[in-house]
Amino acid sequence: MSKMGLPRFCDTTSRLSRRDFLASALAAGAFLPQSRDRRGRGRRHRSFAEKIDPSQIPAYQYRTLALSHFPALQDEYDQTRSDGQLSRNKVFRDEITPLSFELPGNFPDAKSVVVVAAFARTMYANFHLDGQVYRILVPFQYYRDELNPESLKNIVQKDIIKEPGHRVVDITERVPLKLLAARSGLGRYGRNNLIFVSPMGSFNVLYAFLTDYSFPDDTWSTLDILDACNHCHRCDHICPTNCFSRRSFVIDIDRCITLYNENTGEFPNWIHRSMHNALMGCMECQSPCPVNEWVDQASGNLEDVSEDETRKILEGALDDATLKSLQRKLRGFPADDSRELLPILTRNLGALIRT
Repeated sequence: MSKMGLPRFCDTTSRLSRRDFLASALAAGAFLPQSRDRRGRGRRHRSFAEKIDPSQIPAYQYRTLALSHFPALQDEYDQTRSDGQLSRNKVFRDEITPLSFELPGNFPDAKSVVVVAAFARTMYANFHLDGQVYRILVPFQYYRDELNPESLKNIVQKDIIKEPGHRVVDITERVPLKLLAARSGLGRYGRNNLIFVSPMGSFNVLYAFLTDYSFPDDTWSTLDILDACNHCHRCDHICPTNCFSRRSFVIDIDRCITLYNENTGEFPNWIHRSMHNALMGCMECQSPCPVNEWVDQASGNLEDVSEDETRKILEGALDDATLKSLQRKLRGFPADDSRELLPILTRNLGALIRT
C-alpha cells in the first residue's frame, strides 16, 4: 500500500473516464501501423521553416470518409493488435480493447464519418504555497473549453453538412482515432507517435462523428510520416523515461510517464521527481518539436490557485467549496472532478512542487 492508503499502480481500479482517457496523450500514442509511407507522400504539410501565427490557426479542421472504408480500417487495426506492436499493460489494454470500426447497430443508415481535429492550447496555473508561486503546466488534453463533443456535433450539422434533417452521432469513444485521422488525410504521424494536423501541429484533440449524409469528397489517404521526422530525433532524445523505440515510431507505453500519472497509486521507483513536467500527462516530446515551435506564443493561463487551496490539495483534504472552486479554476481537470480521483491531483501536484 502507498502512503496515501492506495494500492500500487498495477492493482489500481481508479482511473480517468473513457472520454478523458481517449483525449489524453496516452491514448493518442497508442500505435502506428507498419504500412506507413516513410517518404511522406501525399497531401503537403507545412515546412518546418514556415512561421505560424497562432492567432491565425483555425479552431478546427476536418476531413470526411465514406463508411465503405471501415472494413479496411478494421483489418489494419486488427493486424496492428496481433503483431505485437501494442503494449501488454493491463490498464492500457482494458481501455483500447472496446475500440473498433464496427458500425453501431442503431444507425443502419450511416454513410459517412467526419473526423475533426480541434485546436487546443497548453495552459499554465499558478499554485501559491509558502509565499512562493509554482507555475505548473496543464496540457491541452486535461481541461475543457468551448470546443467539446456537444458543440462540435452542432458544427458538423450546421457548418459542415449544411443541410437540415441529417442525423449526427458522436463515435469518438468507439473508434481508434489516430488511425482514422491519418487515413482520412487530416494529419500525419510524428516520431512521437502523435498526429500532427497542419497548422496546429500536435496540439489538437481528435473527434469522430457518423452521419447519414453522403459527402461528395472522400479523402482516403496513405499513412504519411512528417518529412523531417525521418532525420529529427529531438523528441526521443528529450524523453525523460526513454519510451521511444529507435527501430520504429511506436511508443513503449509501459515507459510513458502519462500511464502512471493518469492513475492512482505510487509512482514506480524508476520515475524520478525531475521527470515530472505537468499536472497530468507529459509534454516533453511535443514542446521541442520544430513543428510546434509557436506553442509558447499560444499558451494561456488558468486562474491562480490560492495558498489555502494548494495546501488542501497537498493534504488530500478538500471541502466541497474548495473542490467546486478548483473545478472552475482548472476547467474541469479530470482529477478534481470526483473525490475518487482526488488522490491523483494530490500526488501529481506534490511531485511537482517538491521537485
